[in-house]
Amino acid sequence: MDYEAVIGMEVHVELATKSKVFCGCSTNFHAPSNTNVCPVCLGMPGVLPVINKAAVDMSIAAGLALNCKISRWSKMDRKNYFYPDLAKNYQISQYDLPLCYEGSLEIPVNGTTKRIGITRAHLEEDTARNTHTIGGGDSGVDFNRCGVPLVEMVTEPDIRSAEEAFAYLTALKQILQYLGVSDCNMEEGSLRAEANISIRPVGQEKFGVKTEVKNVASFSGTQKAIDFEIARQKQVLSEGGTIVQETRGWDADRGVTFAQRTKESAHDYRYFPEPDLVPLSVDDAWETRIRESLPELPQARCARFVEQYGLSDYDARVLTSTRAMADYYEATVKAGATAKPAANWIMVDLQAMLVEAKHEISDCPVTPESLAEMIGLIENGTISGKIAKDMLPEMFSTGKGAKALVEASGNVQISDPDALAEIARHVIAANPGPVADFEAGKKQAMGFLVGQMMKATKGRGNPQLVNEILRKELGA
Repeated sequence: MDYEAVIGMEVHVELATKSKVFCGCSTNFHAPSNTNVCPVCLGMPGVLPVINKAAVDMSIAAGLALNCKISRWSKMDRKNYFYPDLAKNYQISQYDLPLCYEGSLEIPVNGTTKRIGITRAHLEEDTARNTHTIGGGDSGVDFNRCGVPLVEMVTEPDIRSAEEAFAYLTALKQILQYLGVSDCNMEEGSLRAEANISIRPVGQEKFGVKTEVKNVASFSGTQKAIDFEIARQKQVLSEGGTIVQETRGWDADRGVTFAQRTKESAHDYRYFPEPDLVPLSVDDAWETRIRESLPELPQARCARFVEQYGLSDYDARVLTSTRAMADYYEATVKAGATAKPAANWIMVDLQAMLVEAKHEISDCPVTPESLAEMIGLIENGTISGKIAKDMLPEMFSTGKGAKALVEASGNVQISDPDALAEIARHVIAANPGPVADFEAGKKQAMGFLVGQMMKATKGRGNPQLVNEILRKELGA
């Protein structure tokens, strides 16, 4: 029997606020264990939470970027369960009245776009972090993370493959980073993705029994886990078994999912309204203020790059992959660089140096103005592309501008026709064999002679003039 996968994603993202969502403790991830804590996030009796307005603003921004409706009235709820990472034995979250709802996100699928519905995006607090000593038998709880603000985004069951799930996560992360609401660092737990996976016979409307895969450390791992889980469920059904609704973990070393616990239902959490926090009332003015503060988002910026700068769709997508890269590119063009050469230098040469040096483009030693200056020197004939390629690493390591380096080294392109003609005559006289080959119709001999010209000029000969003058001297 042919089966179709039905997948929904739940993504928890830590918001980039300086303090926690219900108290004034720092959200610094790198602080020593249990130092960013207070009676509120430790769940001491009698303490009262106070909501962090910046966290609400960031949640609204995320919701608007995902085309969500913003609730004019929402509330916080207590989600009750018992676990060592939850000091209060309940988590302050949202249940039936989320802050953001009924949104969507378009993702690329096989050369087209597909709309993924967003059921809700709600604000909640993070839990503490359990720590375990491998092989030592020791466990501990670090409450630094407890109370860090989260926005949880839940999709409709619109995803049909692991590849689509990967595309959704990639697009979502890009938007959130553009907004600046989170760094989305999976290694530090700033973004955690969980997949709800079921299969059903092709053509059947009713959903199958779902499993939830948690604790996956990367998007590629999520893709692999989904692929495995789909295959596992197909095998279970083909052998006459039944799928059990449960939470499953992902073993990256073995490449398999494994059962963790039977899935809880919402009733098990005994949700009820948080009595210590007043409801959230977001009026038109509040929503408008956040909407007007949103940056140009990746999809819109990519389309504009194609139209405004004449770039290919591929180049535009690469340059808008991060807000910092898009800003750097536009600053380079604004400084006077031609659009296409600027794109090529940034995507190829500069990006390779950044990767090797483990730098972000926002910390690039070559400023947009310096790169634009270098491109201008190429286009006005002062230096050749080869000279520029040799010079860019020095610009990167020293932070010096292109013009200053050219003036200091005297490494200027030779564009004097008389000087090049004199060099061409010496090259011709010194290489009678290749000259005879060229005159006999062996066109590849020209490449050798051009190479000798460039060698004689130490790479500073104007390539176009070198070819023209060499052909003229050869009578071609």
